[in-house]
Amino acid sequence: MSWRTKFGRMALALAGIVAASALPLRAQVRNSGASTITLQAVLNDSVSVSLSGNAVNFNLTGGSASNPGSVGVTATTTWLLKPSVGSVSLYAFFASSSAALTDGAGDNIASADFQISDNAGPFTALTNTVPFGGANAGLMVSNTKILGNNKSGTRTDVLNFNINLSTLPSLPAGTYTGTLTIQAQAI
Repeated sequence: MSWRTKFGRMALALAGIVAASALPLRAQVRNSGASTITLQAVLNDSVSVSLSGNAVNFNLTGGSASNPGSVGVTATTTWLLKPSVGSVSLYAFFASSSAALTDGAGDNIASADFQISDNAGPFTALTNTVPFGGANAGLMVSNTKILGNNKSGTRTDVLNFNINLSTLPSLPAGTYTGTLTIQAQAI
C-alpha cells in the first residue's frame, strides 16, 4: 500500500475521530437558574352545631310539673380547633328569662319553667346567664375539654324538653310560642 493511501486512510480515520468527539460538544446540557414558589395552606378553625329537628310541641296541663315535649332533638357539635383552645361548650338559651314562651297577650312562661334533659340526665331549668341570650335565661348543656387528641371532634347531645307549670297554676289557656336557641362556643 502506498504512502499516500496510508496517509489518506489515517487522515480519514483522524477526521472520523475528530467528528465523533465534536458530537458531545453540541449535545451539552444547559440548566437555567432555579426559581422558587412560596406555598401557604390555611386550615381554618371552626365550630358548628346541627340539629335533628327544629320544632317541639307541648300539650300543657295547667299546674302540672310534667309537660314533656313531643320529640327530642339531637344536637351534633363538630369542631376543628387550634392548639390554644381549652374546651367546647354547648348552650341553650332564650332572649328573655321572663318570657321564654308567650301568648302575645302578656301571659308568659319564664325560662325558669322550661327544662332540658341532656342524654337522659335530669331535667334542668334555664336559669343561668350564659355567653348568649338574656340574663338568667340559659343553660350550659355540655362541656368537652379539648386535649391533644381531640382538636378535631364531634359530640352528640340528645335533648329532651319539659315545661314545669307547677309554679303557674293560674296560667290562662292559650297557645304559647317561643324560640329556644342552641349554640356552641370554643374557648
